[in-house]
Amino acid sequence: MGNNERYHILELKDYLRVLRRSWIILTVSTLLGMALAGIAALVTTPTYTAKTQLFVAIQNSGSVTELQQGNTFTQARILSYVETAKTPVVLQPVIDSLALDMSPQALSRKIQTSADTSTVLISISATDESPVQSAALAQAVAESLIVAVQELEGTGPNGTSPVQLSVITPASAPTSPADPNTSLFLLGGTGIGIAAGLVIALLRSTLDTQIRRAEDLARHTDAPFLGGIAYTPDAAKKPLLTQTGQQSPRAESFRQIRTNLQFAKVNSKSSTVLVTSSLPGEGKSTTATNMALAMAQAGQRVVLVDADLRRPMIAEYLGLEGSAGLTTALVGAADLEHLLQPWGDDQLYVLTSGRIPPNPSELLGSDAMTRLLDELGVLFDAVIVDAPPLLPVTDATVLAQKVGGVVLVVGSAKVKTQDLEKSLASLRHVDANILGVVLNLLPTKGPDAYSYSYYSHAAQKSHASRKTLSGRKSFNGSHMNVAKNSRNISPVSQTATSEHG
Repeated sequence: MGNNERYHILELKDYLRVLRRSWIILTVSTLLGMALAGIAALVTTPTYTAKTQLFVAIQNSGSVTELQQGNTFTQARILSYVETAKTPVVLQPVIDSLALDMSPQALSRKIQTSADTSTVLISISATDESPVQSAALAQAVAESLIVAVQELEGTGPNGTSPVQLSVITPASAPTSPADPNTSLFLLGGTGIGIAAGLVIALLRSTLDTQIRRAEDLARHTDAPFLGGIAYTPDAAKKPLLTQTGQQSPRAESFRQIRTNLQFAKVNSKSSTVLVTSSLPGEGKSTTATNMALAMAQAGQRVVLVDADLRRPMIAEYLGLEGSAGLTTALVGAADLEHLLQPWGDDQLYVLTSGRIPPNPSELLGSDAMTRLLDELGVLFDAVIVDAPPLLPVTDATVLAQKVGGVVLVVGSAKVKTQDLEKSLASLRHVDANILGVVLNLLPTKGPDAYSYSYYSHAAQKSHASRKTLSGRKSFNGSHMNVAKNSRNISPVSQTATSEHG
């Protein structure tokens, strides 16, 4: 498959995604178009059309040649008779005979005449709000045209017309209105509704500046895409990696990010990674915490530092003491080794935020912070620093100059392209090493769904195989898991599971 063909397929997918995302707009627009068309059909005054036909003949009983010549003459005159039917010569007698209160010009707008050049037939139609009146008008016009032609063509012997018109289909009152055509109205309204819905959907998609998918990221940054994290209903109550199964899609997503981050750090001289976002609510704190957990599960000695001195969340997530931590060490109130708190069975240590200071930016930009990060870099294989969002405050920008690299968390449908570009520009301004971008809060259903079908299948298969074990073995395994969870996982409050991080 060539590049051009792949390009067209992607374009088609984009259009289909727009339609899926805007199906409610399309449905409402279509129904509204149909409703308006139905109302228009109801309020439109019905009109009726009656029709009559005239036969044009030559009054000549001569030879065959004379009859052929007469037939040619008749066909040549028929178009003139069609136009004559809508002139005052024909219409004024109709007005007089039917006592109509209108001018010939007004009456002509109700009359339609036509003829097929391959025949000698003239059709006359009349339209009126009354079916009886429409039939009377059509019949009267036909009879008036016969008289007018006799007078206008009176050049034969004894002043008679060589042409004779005869009514072959008398007009009759129609039983159903010709207009409005309800079916046609509804069909037109449906078409207009669909067209309007498509225009609105495409316009909405064009004006939508929210980052929703990895493709949106690729259009605005060259930074590596480290991975995507789907937001499932369980993630709100169980945000930590240790609270989900080892084969769950969420756990696999963080293992993928861990692996990709190792490749991104190849050229980095420091093991310290700063995790930040553009705005609050994009999930940076939970992402930083789970990245640290994934690295610790891989056998690394990891420290997680809560440097969000505005709204610290790490202590609450992990159920740790948060009153003594980073700020305590920075002001020299306690030694660093006394402030590090171990968590879980792996080699994960946590330095909580400590008390919130009045001057976070100055404290994070101090030489003491630089020395602390250097010390942690020597003691641990990986240092994960959870920093405040980039746009509301300058804390993350200050810290970005002190670490080996920055991971930017982008919440799907939470941040707009202009905000993302501002964040990237602020990092580039301080020559920060952007290791990559993590796309968080991706939906599992809908047009922007992030699918883990392969891992989900593997998890289901693993679950099915476990069910085949003996009852005693299954009970023992469950007991061990519960015991492990009770040691490692502290209860997470509803506040802690918010999307602030």
